[in-house]
Amino acid sequence: MSMSVNFIQIILVVAYAFVAGCGSVLDEFQTHRPLVACTITGLLLGNITTGILLGGALELLALGWMNIGAALAPDAALASVASTVLVIASGVERETAITIAIPLAAAGQVLTIFARTIVVGIVHKADRYAEVGDIKGVGRMHLFSLGIQGLRIAIPVSLLFLMPPSAIQTALTSLPEWLTMGLSVAGGFIVVVGYAMVINMVATKQLMPFFFLGFAFAAISDLNLIALGIIGLVIAIVYLQLSPKYNLSPATANANGGSYDEFDADLEDL
Repeated sequence: MSMSVNFIQIILVVAYAFVAGCGSVLDEFQTHRPLVACTITGLLLGNITTGILLGGALELLALGWMNIGAALAPDAALASVASTVLVIASGVERETAITIAIPLAAAGQVLTIFARTIVVGIVHKADRYAEVGDIKGVGRMHLFSLGIQGLRIAIPVSLLFLMPPSAIQTALTSLPEWLTMGLSVAGGFIVVVGYAMVINMVATKQLMPFFFLGFAFAAISDLNLIALGIIGLVIAIVYLQLSPKYNLSPATANANGGSYDEFDADLEDL
């Protein structure tokens, strides 16, 4: 069921969409991540619970979305803010919003490529300012470039508010089942690939047993995520205290040809 939103809420959501667009290229405050973007958008629209639930679901999809070199990942900012607006303001079912988040992310990817192409000319302008020593001019060009990235999210979100909820519902219900089902299946694949990419970056042979132990705990018990997190934290602390790898004294490390660094010293102070 859609909720009525007032003009102030629309302005705040569009402003946050601008911030999320900027955050998607800054990667500093994570304002573009689904769990953050959906929660804040839901809060601004007066339904933070829906925002958190939608953000948690989309975060699984976007877990492995990251820019690697010149390869741009699907855009999580547009998918997050737009999906939350569709669910809360337009009355779209949460499952449907999750499904269409994938094409929204692809559209955002195209928009960011377009924005980055425009920014190339602005960067050359900044170079000319730098040649004459105009530091403030260089700063203005950087802010202007960042503003373009913010507008690529704010403008599409503004258009969603201008469209009647009934028109959006009609457009979504007219989508063929094979398309929505295909997007849903693709979303499931993306979750698996996202987890695989993260595990591939952080996996070490010393810690992988704990990874599989977590699945065993989850399968054979009724513990919730908080309880599993506490168990994992306790196991990690015990592992650090007992493992010789992390408890070498300077003399032992030198005798064994090992290394003793500041991290080992910090562990001794615990």
